[in-house]
Amino acid sequence: MADEHNQIIEQPPAVESEPAPEAPDELAALRQELEATKTREAEYLDGWQRARAELSNARKRFQRDQEQAYSQAAGEVLIRLLPIVDDFERALATLPANVAGLTWVEGIVLIYRKLQLLLEAEGVSPMDDAGRPFDPSAHQAVTHEPSDTVPEGHVIDQVQKGYRQRDRVLRPAFVRVSSGPQPAPDAEAATD
Repeated sequence: MADEHNQIIEQPPAVESEPAPEAPDELAALRQELEATKTREAEYLDGWQRARAELSNARKRFQRDQEQAYSQAAGEVLIRLLPIVDDFERALATLPANVAGLTWVEGIVLIYRKLQLLLEAEGVSPMDDAGRPFDPSAHQAVTHEPSDTVPEGHVIDQVQKGYRQRDRVLRPAFVRVSSGPQPAPDAEAATD
């Protein structure tokens, strides 16, 4: 039995000698899989970057729309306040001198100043366009008058103040527009 045992031990294990031909096919398959993974990675990265850019643009668009909605709503309220400002200005312009120093009049002047500060804080400013060219987007012509001092098509004076909120016209100015110099009396007689 010892001989049998020795024989079993002495026999070397059988070794497979043919795994080498499969290695190049496996390597090519792994390289192909790696390229496919890199392609998918690039697609995923591109998709992620696009989604991120779209989200950023959507946030900016939402913020811009929100600011525009606020500006529009604030503009509507401010437009309603402008006639009150006009009334204050007319009242203070016609204030009799004997009541100008009274405390209740000073209180009214303070209220008017607070109203002006509110308008300024919202970016509202009055338009003073006397002498400038008539602009239909900012002016509403009340009259066309001859003027020797103001060129034709320019604003002579404001009848009612116009107001802007930054770049936007809140209320157009009611203006008198020059039609140029008055024709000479000799020219009128020649046309008759």
